[in-house]
Amino acid sequence: MLKHYWLLARFDKPIGTLILLYPALWALWIASDGQPNLLVLIVISLGVIVMRAAGCVINDYADRDFDPHVERTQQRPIAAGHITPKAALIFFTALCLLAFGLVLLLNTFTILLSFIGAFLAASYPFMKRYTQLPQAYLGVAFGWAIPMAFAAQLNEIPTVAWVLYAAVILWALVYDTMYAMVDKEDDLKIGVKSTAILFGNYDRHIMGALQIVIVLLLVLVGKIQDLGGFYYVSLIAAAGFSIYQQTLIFHREKSACFKAFLNNNWFGLVVFIGLVLDYGWK
Repeated sequence: MLKHYWLLARFDKPIGTLILLYPALWALWIASDGQPNLLVLIVISLGVIVMRAAGCVINDYADRDFDPHVERTQQRPIAAGHITPKAALIFFTALCLLAFGLVLLLNTFTILLSFIGAFLAASYPFMKRYTQLPQAYLGVAFGWAIPMAFAAQLNEIPTVAWVLYAAVILWALVYDTMYAMVDKEDDLKIGVKSTAILFGNYDRHIMGALQIVIVLLLVLVGKIQDLGGFYYVSLIAAAGFSIYQQTLIFHREKSACFKAFLNNNWFGLVVFIGLVLDYGWK
């Protein structure tokens, strides 16, 4: 039974956690000039891990009637009948309480922001019923770790935090669209909305344009913070990964689109390495 809860929380798929964790680490390194408070680093990192798990649980609860009809999700614990919807809700609540317990170790501003984060994470899975842009809402929800990281470290949210947040929202929109391209045929049949459907035959072009904007926003972050060569070299590498992802999704093959989604892990990592090296050099 514990195995099914492990799978429900997607702890067996750490890349999803890493893609969400990297922006939080970007934010902490920028907010602290490369020297984050150890307690803040631990709490924010664990909070991202726990809330990602909670997001996966509530997502599967929300999609319990859809997942059995989608090839990729038929064997998820709720869809396969291994965990009941009620048990999943209890698990989700427990994860949220754990995350809230962690955030109570931080300042009052961050605690208040956590309520917004919890609402965004809990409401995201239902957006695919009401909006063609659930992938953008995903970015808003899971990118919320950025203002929380700045608030925890500085007790304020400076302009650079919102620029970084905008970049991460667009990044999530791109990589989750790649993910949605895998399920596009099934989603059309069952009536689930996504940007992969909304963008239609212009999906590659729109994502390419967004990837350019993302890199430009990260350049702006560097200008605001007066970052140096290591950071900009990392952005060149990140742009290279974006180009590679475009080659993967060119023919819209399912396996290649999923590979493009996974490749975003390297995008996040290389930017983080650039920040660590740049601040470490100063």
